[in-house]
Amino acid sequence: MTDARLRRGRSSLAFSFLVQGVAFALLVTRIPGIQDRYGISDGLLPLFLAAVPILAGVASVATEKLVARVAPSVVLRWSQPVVLLALLAVGAGDALWTAAVALGVFGLAVGALDASMNMLGVSLQRAYGRSIMLGFHAAYSLGGIAGASLAWAGAHWHLSLFWSYLPVVAVLAPAAFLVSRWYVDGTAAPGGAGAEKGGALSFRLLLPLCLVMTFAYIGDSTVSNWSAKYLQDVLGGSEEAATVPYNAYMVTTLLGRAVGDLGVRYFGAPVIVRAGAVLAACGFALVAVAPSAWVGIAAFTVLGLGLSVIVPQTFAAAGRLFPEHSDAAVARLNVFNYVGFLVGSPLVGALGDAWSYRGAMLVPMVLVLVTVVYATSFGAREARYGGGHERPRTVDVG
Repeated sequence: MTDARLRRGRSSLAFSFLVQGVAFALLVTRIPGIQDRYGISDGLLPLFLAAVPILAGVASVATEKLVARVAPSVVLRWSQPVVLLALLAVGAGDALWTAAVALGVFGLAVGALDASMNMLGVSLQRAYGRSIMLGFHAAYSLGGIAGASLAWAGAHWHLSLFWSYLPVVAVLAPAAFLVSRWYVDGTAAPGGAGAEKGGALSFRLLLPLCLVMTFAYIGDSTVSNWSAKYLQDVLGGSEEAATVPYNAYMVTTLLGRAVGDLGVRYFGAPVIVRAGAVLAACGFALVAVAPSAWVGIAAFTVLGLGLSVIVPQTFAAAGRLFPEHSDAAVARLNVFNYVGFLVGSPLVGALGDAWSYRGAMLVPMVLVLVTVVYATSFGAREARYGGGHERPRTVDVG
């Protein structure tokens, strides 16, 4: 495989991560607008929102079977435009059933997209011979910031959902399909520690990584769903200030992922994951005891730096652990992304109502800190590169 082809594959996949960040942010940041457009009651809204990650989890499992017949690049090539068109459909309908169908299609397509995207990232990292997964997720974070900014602009100028989404979809859907011609599918590598008799993938060995993924997304969903309410209701911040924590979190997530690959190359994945988990736990602890809104904002900023490295390295670790079955491992691991998302927000909300929101922040703190115990699942100290070993610098590309 030529260096030029790898570089094109890396750039095109990074663009797909960015597009997915834009699409997801445009959906979740306009949820109040979607609720108003379709007249979805407060009681019914959680069912609509829960359906998206549930269907995405189903699609992720189905993608494991699908990539046994077609390449992950094919799944990604077709699922990404479907995600964008489903987003547009959410903004175009006016009946409740159209919202249900559009969100259902969005969820199914997102599951296939997330799984296939990370499959390609893991295999491309192996071909590169050095850590590049964090860079892909940095592109996703950048897309999320762009999408949230576009959503703010649409709301600020009182644009309808359809007219907010149409220009974005019109530009990104054909662009994503065009760059898909340069995706690079990897090949399985021999010698995985997770292959049992007959080469089957061992869920027992994958389980620690599944728990880490779940805990990381419980932390992430806590920030995305509760940071504004926490700052305003608990710390006494203004409505304007309440919008700052999530933006600060997203910016530091981007920064952490932008430089994280360098840390993995020099110190190894286990060290970086441990450091990220401890930093995230410190962030949650600071949130829980914050005396003022500005301290709370600083705490959510620390959280972004800590959590930013965990998810990309969890996918990479699955690829190292099961090099002959990395696609299947990534598809199964991806399901726990949605498990964490489903569990995190209701868990913190229930604890906040029954106890206190300060106390509720200690739960994701403890769960993220458990990641330190499972850091050995991310490989040996020397596992700095995608294939579980450090290759000579002469083969590095891009």
